[in-house]
Amino acid sequence: MDTQTATARGRGQARRVAHSTAMEGAARAGFVARGVIYLLVGALALRIAFPGGGNQQADRGGAISEVASRPFGAVLLWLLGAALVGMALWRLSEALFGQAGPDGHKPAKRAAAAGRFLFYSFVAYSVLAFAAGDSGSGSSDQQTRDVTALALKLPAGQWVVGLGGLAVGVAGLWIAGRALLRKFRKRLNMSGASRAVRRAVDFVGMFGGAARGAVFATAGGFAVAAAVRHAPGESKGMDDTLRSFASTPVGPWLLVLIAVGLLAFGVFSWANARYRKV
Repeated sequence: MDTQTATARGRGQARRVAHSTAMEGAARAGFVARGVIYLLVGALALRIAFPGGGNQQADRGGAISEVASRPFGAVLLWLLGAALVGMALWRLSEALFGQAGPDGHKPAKRAAAAGRFLFYSFVAYSVLAFAAGDSGSGSSDQQTRDVTALALKLPAGQWVVGLGGLAVGVAGLWIAGRALLRKFRKRLNMSGASRAVRRAVDFVGMFGGAARGAVFATAGGFAVAAAVRHAPGESKGMDDTLRSFASTPVGPWLLVLIAVGLLAFGVFSWANARYRKV
């Protein structure tokens, strides 16, 4: 067998794995895991919205700690991490072989899938590392400040941080806009769902996606401010970004709205586990 034939056969096998029932199951498990994390972050954000609500982190680290504190928490963390590995592998298969749908093979779609693969790989690693006994995942706020401080020391560091913050902010607005326009509908197969279920999924998709986008856009704005002022402390992770919503003129109620939106996005993730075209 020549090298070219072997390579073609290897690609064919990889493509079959990417479109296999096992990969579909991995993707759906990943959506369940994502839903768990957003539900926990939303619940933690609700808890800190009012005085006396506790000092837990309303971010991925806080969600992981919350799971770990429950009975069989270590087992649950391993399952959560494994499911997120499944999500990362599915995103990698999309990057290599294209997404579901007629336009799934466009370069932009595959590049976006590659970015999501890297993101979910990091999230899966942080969960599995915590399950293995490494509690050093730390606060997202401190991690963000450390990365910002390091980036600001680079040549043209302010531009690096500023453009990075701008990219995150634009991504947040893009996420919110697509959610409000219900672009997610084309990725779901709800032909067998009742009208009430379709309406419920529409609501949590719009509300949850808009809230998630608002968090990203706000975090991006803080990063831009850190670049302009050359102050790493101005950059905020998810926890501090969420807390900033409680410092607005409307008091904690905006944070409550965002927190409920993150809960809705968690539910929407579970709807994806059931109805997503994979």
